[in-house]
Amino acid sequence: MVGATDIASGLNAVAKAAQQAPGRGLPPVHLWNPAHCGAIDIVIRRDGVWMHEGSPIGRPEMVRLFSTILRKDPDSYYLVTPVEKLSITVEDLPFRAVAVRREGDQLIFTTDRGDEVVAGADHALEVETDPATGEPAPRVHVRGDLWARLTRPVFYELVEMASPADGALVVMSGGQTFALGPVGEGVG
Repeated sequence: MVGATDIASGLNAVAKAAQQAPGRGLPPVHLWNPAHCGAIDIVIRRDGVWMHEGSPIGRPEMVRLFSTILRKDPDSYYLVTPVEKLSITVEDLPFRAVAVRREGDQLIFTTDRGDEVVAGADHALEVETDPATGEPAPRVHVRGDLWARLTRPVFYELVEMASPADGALVVMSGGQTFALGPVGEGVG
């Protein structure tokens, strides 16, 4: 059984290991395969707030650091270092797309954790319908199997940029066409 002291020291150990990750940019979490060490009481809420033991993590640099070692495996989300793999809870998607801008033929999304993603062949933009509400649930691929939920203002910006094509509102980016929803169906 893992105690509270072990969890706190585990959180510090994960942060320390992440800080020592080699090179600049994102660590190669897809190459790390440590044994599963258990779960840590971190929840990424639906609104994007990272919680630890029921309280928001107040240091943005700590949340950014943890976001760089986040990985989704088929069974769960994990914080992964070369020596530890701790499962966490994600209520919806781990990131929020909080801004979008057009540069030439590219749509560039910025996440709440500072990642920039160019929608295209490697980073799909998808709009599903939330079965509970019937509302559009747009998302953009960030990396690995990690996605960002588009905030409502970002989705509205995309709708403003969209053009009708074959009965749908579409945007183009990186040579790809992405459907936002049917024309006249109250997209957004």
